[in-house]
Amino acid sequence: MRPKSQAFEASARVLKKRAAQSHLSIRSESMRLLSTISVQDSQICNDTKRFIPYTCPTMLNDAPLSIERVKGNTTGTVIFRFAGPLTLRNLFTMQEQLREGELPLVTILDFSGVPYMDSAGMGAVINHYVHCQNRGARMVAAGVSSRVMELFKLTKVDTVIPLSGTAEEAEARV
Repeated sequence: MRPKSQAFEASARVLKKRAAQSHLSIRSESMRLLSTISVQDSQICNDTKRFIPYTCPTMLNDAPLSIERVKGNTTGTVIFRFAGPLTLRNLFTMQEQLREGELPLVTILDFSGVPYMDSAGMGAVINHYVHCQNRGARMVAAGVSSRVMELFKLTKVDTVIPLSGTAEEAEARV
């Protein structure tokens, strides 16, 4: 049995090859292939010729995530400005950036440039919040878009993590 990452890579290669052969976009080809897979086929997990993970079409088309680390006006404050979707595909980049260097007293995560976030992204945000709490630091989420706010509300994270309209407002409150 292949590890998940190898199965995903194999599925992605098959998807790209079939999309190139049919001159379709990867998204439309993946949707076409997903519509041909029956329930019986989905039970055959090791069949990489037909198995395409449901996240594959989305992850292949995710824009990259850029992260800018900016020192705040207040001593001990760092603002992380995110631009792009926060998803499983770029989760490790985000975690690496957040954990780089010494943990500031106050971390402000500016999500104003994040159009959407999946459950893996939400998990990373919660993970960093707990990381800060365990070390006596504070974390504030700022500039959360309406789409991302729905995820915060659905998971009730909005009742746990402090929120602010903008990074500037968050910094003024600290």
